Amino acid sequence: MGRYTGPKGRVNRRIGSVIFENAGAVKALERRDTPPGQYGKRKKPTDYGLGLTEKQKIKYYYGMRDEQLRRFFDRARSQQGNSGANLMIMCELRLDNVVRRAGFTITRMQARQGVAHRHFQVNGKTCDRPSYQVKAGDVITIRKRPNLQKYYSEIAGHGDATNCDWIHFDKDNLTATIKVAPTLEDVSLKIEIGRVVAFMGR
Repeated sequence: MGRYTGPKGRVNRRIGSVIFENAGAVKALERRDTPPGQYGKRKKPTDYGLGLTEKQKIKYYYGMRDEQLRRFFDRARSQQGNSGANLMIMCELRLDNVVRRAGFTITRMQARQGVAHRHFQVNGKTCDRPSYQVKAGDVITIRKRPNLQKYYSEIAGHGDATNCDWIHFDKDNLTATIKVAPTLEDVSLKIEIGRVVAFMGR
């Protein structure tokens, strides 16, 4: 499993982005100008450090381990087109990310847990793999269980599901349809993808 269980606020603060969305982790993003200690001074990051930070953003944001991210990168590099764009689109098409972006859940961790607990179906078939790759035309629904229908109807649409034109979400019927494959501009995580490609292509 590629689930991070450590301090989430620490990751947000170290990376300098809202990777984890719960209130405590967002507040922990606040960072002092200088580190603690009498002689505290921040060092200028190296190119290696900047590339590592951008790679870590992807890893934590999409809930992957290094090995899984490496497999994604190798697949992206073997496809035609820009390797960085291919990688980010593959990450964006993960089932747990689509569930979150559609508006079924409030946080990405909540979406991952729901998928792992077999709450969601893709084209009528139950899927428990958060990394499952959806494609254009796929329809995501909630399993026909009254308790699940009630639970998701109460939280659906309350998260920040804006700027996602490639997914059509029907809140009343609790269905999400992938209209088209996303492009690099549709990716929710904003990073310097060139640094990631250079870092992982070493």
